[in-house]
Amino acid sequence: MKKVTFQGGVHPSDQKQFSRDIPFTVYEPKGDMVYPVSQHIGAPAVPIVKKGDEVLAGQIIAEAGGFVSAHIISSCSGKVKSIEKRMVATGAKVQSIVIENDGEFRTVEGIGTEVDYKTLTKEAILAKIKDAGIVGLGGAGFPTHVKLAPKNADAIEYVIANGAECEPYITCDDQLMRGCAAEIVTGMEIMLSLFPNAEGVVLIEENKPEAIAAMEKACEGHPRVKVLAVQTKYPQGGERSCITVVTGKHLKLGMLPADLGCVVDNVATIYAIYEAVCKSTPLMVKGLTVSGDAVKKPSNFRVRIGTSCAELVEAAGGIKDCVELKKAISGGPMMGFAMANMDVPVQKSNNAITLLGVDAVETAQIQMTACLRCGRCNAACSLGLVPQMMAQAAERKDYDRFENKLYGMECVACGSCTYICPAKRPLMQLFKQTKAEIMAAKRAAQAAKK
Repeated sequence: MKKVTFQGGVHPSDQKQFSRDIPFTVYEPKGDMVYPVSQHIGAPAVPIVKKGDEVLAGQIIAEAGGFVSAHIISSCSGKVKSIEKRMVATGAKVQSIVIENDGEFRTVEGIGTEVDYKTLTKEAILAKIKDAGIVGLGGAGFPTHVKLAPKNADAIEYVIANGAECEPYITCDDQLMRGCAAEIVTGMEIMLSLFPNAEGVVLIEENKPEAIAAMEKACEGHPRVKVLAVQTKYPQGGERSCITVVTGKHLKLGMLPADLGCVVDNVATIYAIYEAVCKSTPLMVKGLTVSGDAVKKPSNFRVRIGTSCAELVEAAGGIKDCVELKKAISGGPMMGFAMANMDVPVQKSNNAITLLGVDAVETAQIQMTACLRCGRCNAACSLGLVPQMMAQAAERKDYDRFENKLYGMECVACGSCTYICPAKRPLMQLFKQTKAEIMAAKRAAQAAKK
């Protein structure tokens, strides 16, 4: 029987073979820990510590700066060394709290205390999630306590656990589902306690049979939670793609998942909810894959947020002998960011470091030609956008057409159009740049009005 799927999409080689069967290694950092105050969508967090302060692991060091914002939690014990701008994976410099790690990882009192979530009110559950600093760990970084408080909780029909992990090379969610399936199901039950009319669906691509089996076993005895194995196709892990496959409905441009009765969270986020609510443990540690054809020992790590990416690469054996590292990517090759410097911190939404001996972008630049007008980019777009026309508008700086006629601001930068383009045109990169220019122009116009 043919599986239900979403429109468009592409089939890149998943490259999971490097690390798919490598269990998690717990890595304890040795150097300074760096905590950018902007690790989420929304307002930056506001530091509540100062230089010279002693801190403990699990302590809030920056408080949410608004309704859509999230706390920043120290994942180590030590002394605040400075509060200054530090580079992050995107290359930007962000205000950050730097802590001199004492290597002892002493925690605040109460970390690990077990709690029965069934004894808690909805308000208490949401407060625990907020206090834990949890955001979407699949890449977007939206504050989870805000997502779990829609205007009408009774209208939510589906709580979707996104275990697709469709990006090539990345396998940390696969390992999490294999090893912590029961905890993820409990996290789903916690979320379902907030939405009395919803059912839970754990969506997993069929190239993860061990994770599917583990999650199905964990769902036994939990009638409100089921596993849905879906066709392996990129970008199945996109929020809109998940909703289409589960509900058969299409999230129209401008709509929120809650408008279709859905809440979607990554399985790692749901595990973090379990840890916060049932184990009184804030978001300090996350899964991260170090993989690629250029690294000696592809690995899946449980790593403390704030750890240097350079340390993790060394923990994975460093770069292979006789191999030139052509590109280091924060994330995977479809949606990740090229890293000019690996001495940047692991942030909440980072899930991989991909190290490659061949730079596909460099090769594509050599092969690039004029647009062939073949329409493959249009067919590949999972949102039904028209990348060919968007590119024309972007190149002409026709911002009004790009935004208001072609809905270019809705592009999620999945990279499917760039991947499928036979002319090797850097469409996704062009769209990201154009969206940034449009937003910058809007900010400038607003500032001029003040």
